[in-house]
Amino acid sequence: MDCFYAAIEQRDYPELRGKAIGVGGSGRRGVLCTASYEARKYGVRSAMPGFKALELCPQLILVPVRFEVYRGVAAQIRAIFGRFTEKIEPLSLDEAYLDVSHWQSEPAAIAREIRMQIYEETGLTASAGIAPNKLIAKVASDLEKPNGQHVVEAEQVEEFMQQLPVSKLWGVGKKMQEKLARHGISTCGDMQKLDKITMSRRYGRWGIELYELCRGIDQREVKVHRVRKSISKETTFAEDVREGLSLVPSMKRLLGEVEESYQERYSDREIKSLVVKLKFADFSRTTIERATKAIDPSLAESLLYEGVERGEGKAVRLLGVGVRLADEEDEKQLEMF
Repeated sequence: MDCFYAAIEQRDYPELRGKAIGVGGSGRRGVLCTASYEARKYGVRSAMPGFKALELCPQLILVPVRFEVYRGVAAQIRAIFGRFTEKIEPLSLDEAYLDVSHWQSEPAAIAREIRMQIYEETGLTASAGIAPNKLIAKVASDLEKPNGQHVVEAEQVEEFMQQLPVSKLWGVGKKMQEKLARHGISTCGDMQKLDKITMSRRYGRWGIELYELCRGIDQREVKVHRVRKSISKETTFAEDVREGLSLVPSMKRLLGEVEESYQERYSDREIKSLVVKLKFADFSRTTIERATKAIDPSLAESLLYEGVERGEGKAVRLLGVGVRLADEEDEKQLEMF
C-alpha cells in the first residue's frame, strides 16, 4: 500500500488531502508511524521523532494513530487478495507476498486487477512488484510508487541486479553498507565480481547468502502461515532516565506483559532467548541477548545493567524487553536430542 496509515487519514478527513501529515509523533517523545508523500518531500519518514519531523517540515500536521481502523482496512485488502490466490504471506498490515503462479493469465494483468479492486473498494492506492521470486518482487514494488507496478521477467533478472544498490538487499543495513563500501562495493554488480570463497572469508555465513542474493537468487517460497518468531514490549520515557536502577520497575512491567502474551498465545512454543533493548538520548542503541528457556526476571535485570554499561553514562530514552521463540525447525532438532 502507498503511505497506508497516512492515506487512510487523508481519505477519511478531506481537509488533510494534499497536506503534509504525520501519523503519530505527538508529544515530546513520540515517533511517527508513517508520513504522507507531501511530508516525505521534506525528509520526514517513519520512526522519526515528532520534534525532528517538525523541524524539517514546520507545516507538518500530526494526527493520532487509529490502529483499529487500519486493521479493518487491512482485512478488506486481505479479502481482495483471497479472490486471486490462497498463497498469501503478509509482511505487515500494508504489505504481502502473493503467489499467482497457478494462473494462466499474465501476472502483470492480475496485479492491475488487484490494485483496481483495492482502489474501488477502499479508495486507496497500492503498488506492486512482479518477479520470479520474493527478493526481486519486493524491490520492484518500490520502483513505481505511488500507484504503479514494475515487472522483472526471468530473462531480465541478470541486468536488473547489475545496477541495483546493495542497500536494496534484505538484511543489508547501514553498518553492512559501510563495511561493503570499504571494499569498493556499492552495487550488486560490484559484489558479483567476488567469488564465493572471498565472500565467505570477508563476511562469514552471511557472505554466502549475499553471494546468491546479489545475483537475484532467492529460493524462499511464499509461506501462507508465518511463524511468530518473537514477543516484545517497549516503552519510551517521558524524560530520559540516567540511573540504571530507575529502569528496573519499567523492565519488570514490560517483562510481565511479555509473559502474559506468551502464556495466552504461545505457551506451546519453546523460548529460545531473552532480549533487552536500549535506545539512548543520542538515539544510539544496543541490544543484549542471552539463551534461556524461561522468562527470567533476574536474567533480564542482568541484561539491563549490561546495556546501561554499554551506554557509558548516556541517559536512556527507550527500553524494550522480549523473548525469541524457537521455530519449528529448532523444535524438531531439539526433539532429536
